[in-house]
Amino acid sequence: MTHLTRDGAARMVDVSPKPETAREAVARAIIKMRPATLRAIQRGNAPKGDVLGVARTAGILAAKRTPELIPLCHPLRLTRVEVSFEARPRRSELAVEARVWTVDKTGVEMEALTAAGVAALTVYDMVKALEKGVSITSLQLLEKSGGKSGRWKRDGARPLRGQATHGSSRSRAPRDQ
Repeated sequence: MTHLTRDGAARMVDVSPKPETAREAVARAIIKMRPATLRAIQRGNAPKGDVLGVARTAGILAAKRTPELIPLCHPLRLTRVEVSFEARPRRSELAVEARVWTVDKTGVEMEALTAAGVAALTVYDMVKALEKGVSITSLQLLEKSGGKSGRWKRDGARPLRGQATHGSSRSRAPRDQ
């Protein structure tokens, strides 16, 4: 499969001959900030309100809208999207993890990366009144499964210890253990 025509122009690959298989991808973004900003997020008292609830919703929406943002991505039938957070006070950072599932003809790596990235951008937007120097320092695919290439996992990748509570609009970032 190639994403280029004979003339070298970009094109969307034809995935119609591929079988539908269960697929999953996990991506993570890291957001660095001052300790006071992280505490405001954890306590739920940032000036714009529920940072984690809004960021989670933005991440889920971003996963669903990925083909509108990334030109060569196929529209997929996502079956589940989760966005969770882990506060890391000792490092003065917040980790955002997006996990995306589908049963389809191509993978959901871009959807997971887009969800984590947009959730991180939303955190920035929600706390910029507290701190202009917030940095999104990392956005990585941690693992993927399904399809012809099977399972892949980044060396040293581990799942977040703190998971956001599903259905809670006021969930707080868990503390480091």
